[in-house]
Amino acid sequence: MQAATVFWDRISADQWQAARSAGETFGFRLAGIELRDTPYDYDGAWAKVPPDHRSALMASLSPLFFSDRQRIADFALRHRVSSMFALREFVDAGGLLSFGVSFATIGRLTAAYLDRIAKGAKPADLPIEQPTKFDLVINLKTAKAIGVAIPQSILLRADEVID
Repeated sequence: MQAATVFWDRISADQWQAARSAGETFGFRLAGIELRDTPYDYDGAWAKVPPDHRSALMASLSPLFFSDRQRIADFALRHRVSSMFALREFVDAGGLLSFGVSFATIGRLTAAYLDRIAKGAKPADLPIEQPTKFDLVINLKTAKAIGVAIPQSILLRADEVID
């Protein structure tokens, strides 16, 4: 059974609950570590992680984690931990990979909605749409630095690979 650690905070508590539930469903063991006092002490939090959960790290979506994305990426690299995020900005900062909503696609949908509203459509009459396009971004430089081989089949599916 695979195991990983999830960093979460008060703002992202619902994400931690959803991840924990999904992990149980798919047989994936997750250790949730709540970070409370700012600035967040990632090394102190890591000390609380069970040893068998230290091969992979996920950080929930939170404004505080986003502002700390460079610190988190550096932390994961220093500890040679595979790291996964929902936003590509974490990968740009040096995280291993992200899989999340395609903001380019959302931007196009937003433009189409604005066009319809400009032509007289009532916003309340427009359908609510869920994201259907998600981007996979992989940082090969980070993979090499932590000694992780990304299978070719995954690289071929990636929307972007950072060398």
